Amino acid sequence: MAETSLIRNLLDTGAMRTRNQGRSPIPHPVPPARLGGVTRPLERPRPRVLPANPLRAALGMLLCVVVLFAIEFYDVATPAPTPAMDLDANGIQPRTVDGLDGILWAPLLHFGWPHLISNSLPLFVLGWLLLAGGLRQFVGVTAVVWVVAGAGTWLIGAPGFHVGASGVIFGWMVFLLLRGFAQRSVAQVLLAVVLFFYWGGMLWGVVPGQPGISWEGHLFGAIGGVVATWLVARSTRRKVSRAEPGTLAR
Repeated sequence: MAETSLIRNLLDTGAMRTRNQGRSPIPHPVPPARLGGVTRPLERPRPRVLPANPLRAALGMLLCVVVLFAIEFYDVATPAPTPAMDLDANGIQPRTVDGLDGILWAPLLHFGWPHLISNSLPLFVLGWLLLAGGLRQFVGVTAVVWVVAGAGTWLIGAPGFHVGASGVIFGWMVFLLLRGFAQRSVAQVLLAVVLFFYWGGMLWGVVPGQPGISWEGHLFGAIGGVVATWLVARSTRRKVSRAEPGTLAR
């Protein structure tokens, strides 16, 4: 009886093994990192020529211009008792410690209404076009141009006070002229051609010799535009070359 039970148990065990071997294996979850192992590069975003929300961008730039007019109105309405206490004395005073903070304030100040009015239209139009890249790019490009233009003027500028938004305008202009080539956008290149024919003459402002003109601010503003173009192009290439993990092969 014992031998019969032992044989029966062995046969039952073998049958169970045979039945289990005949079944399909139970699927086990596979970590996402092992599913295919194929990545797909991100597609290059199509650069915009005009802002995504033109009206909002126009209102934003209009607000910037209004702020500059408000500052100039305050400057005219509250004359200082001495030139040293004048609001424009907060501009860049080259190679002086007291003039370093002028790097922050100089683009907000102007020597009278004609100076401000001459800067208002290019500031509005170029800033509006720059917002095509988004607010983040606008702030980044403006910051680079602002600092480079101010620092360069402080280093090599002529004695006196340097104020005005023209350094920032030159930087925006150069950025808009170059970004289409850097991002390989035909539409942006065509826009650059239009800008060059309409406002290209302003680039002569980087040449010294014009009395009362801070060519140093113009020159270093333009250099800041080149630097900003390089930084934006490098950032765009990094985003495009970054792989998108977890994408299955099809």
